[in-house]
Amino acid sequence: MPSFPRLRPLLASLIAAAVLTALPGAAAANPSPPAYAPGEVVVGYAPSAGGAAAQAAVAASVGARVGGAPAPRTRVLHVAPGRVRATVAELRRTPGVAFAAPNPIAHASELALPDDPGLRGFPGGLAALQWNFFGSFGVNALQAWSNVAGRAPGGRGVRIAVLDTGVAYRNLGRFRRSPDFAGTKFVAPWDFVDGTRFPVDRNGHGTHVAGTIAEATDNALGVAGLAWGATIMPVRVLDARGYGDATTIAKGIRYAVRHNARVINMSLEFSTSVRQSEIPDITAALRYANRHGVVVVGSSGNEGEARIAYPARTSNVISVGATTDDGCLANFSNDGFGLDLVAPGGGVDADLTNDPNCRPGHRGGDIYQMTYTDSVTRFGLPSGYDGTSMAAPHVSASAALVIASRLLGARPTPGQVECRLKATAKALGIPAPNRVYGYGLVDAGAATSAAVQTPQCLSASARSRR
Repeated sequence: MPSFPRLRPLLASLIAAAVLTALPGAAAANPSPPAYAPGEVVVGYAPSAGGAAAQAAVAASVGARVGGAPAPRTRVLHVAPGRVRATVAELRRTPGVAFAAPNPIAHASELALPDDPGLRGFPGGLAALQWNFFGSFGVNALQAWSNVAGRAPGGRGVRIAVLDTGVAYRNLGRFRRSPDFAGTKFVAPWDFVDGTRFPVDRNGHGTHVAGTIAEATDNALGVAGLAWGATIMPVRVLDARGYGDATTIAKGIRYAVRHNARVINMSLEFSTSVRQSEIPDITAALRYANRHGVVVVGSSGNEGEARIAYPARTSNVISVGATTDDGCLANFSNDGFGLDLVAPGGGVDADLTNDPNCRPGHRGGDIYQMTYTDSVTRFGLPSGYDGTSMAAPHVSASAALVIASRLLGARPTPGQVECRLKATAKALGIPAPNRVYGYGLVDAGAATSAAVQTPQCLSASARSRR
């Protein structure tokens, strides 16, 4: 069964109204600074050049005048609008001129929040609402986006399969596409529950999970997705109640591999009483995925037990527990031997007396993504979503960003990607690795940073745990 969030009662109409009324007041995106100072050309003279060279340089551009000297033998020419390129070209042909170029403008290396408005009136705005991305115990989303911006913005080009209750990815009959998926790419959808090509969501869980991964970002609507440039493959393996059997899930895994997924997210779990010998189809499918270079991520389970649920417990899956906005293990999150990483899942701090981050019983923020409020036609940002289901997609999206960054090469193995995520994770509470937090809180910013070296991960191809 899926690792579903615990939903608190909420008046859906109020949430929907809050989302809708937030849109007209959304701030416009900040204009980009100019790349060059308008009408300015920097010219440098060869050491042997005399005053005649300077006069020739000025004469090379009609209407040019000489500005101050920022350095010896260097001048700034102020030219008429539209004459910069022509002036540079003429100066480069002038005897005695060592160089000529436009005057570029630098700007502070600021990491700005996207303009997604979140919920109107929410204290602290988008940064507080999506603490899981932008907070002290979030996944360092802004840095990750900056790191991959030049090569693959938002993880562009990476295909992520979401095996879940479906996704609100299109209009179909009474079902509607989520407004915040308007800019999200979808590919190869399939419904293994009803046997159709249209895995539309009947529940809301899969839409929420897919939103964490790739909800449209900086579009003045809703909230952000971590790998917003990636492509989602919706694969429905759970019914409207959130239930799905092992055979159906195994089919979904194989389908995702055959259709070129690079990452598979499984925010679902069996009872912790289920043994690996009882899910041979899934075990075989996961081996198939690993052989074909697909990273598989699964939620550890929501029973609050010291035992990871399958399929996350399988050796070919990155198992993910949930943390709160305090950086504490959530009280519902399964932990124990074999836990790989943790990620934001919301909820209440666990009673871990030796962990200074924990405030036992304190309830922190939920995980907000656009999904259904009261029907399959009404969307908003409902509260109450917390769970290891919410944690896993943070790791799937981070894996996609690592792949897109090419720091591990063009086609990294699942072992290399997992190694990178573990080696760059943020240690929580006690020294890592440990059975409570695994290797720590996934840090998408560090994992995609060329400045963070993990040479051991370049040769990693398999794991020896479990």
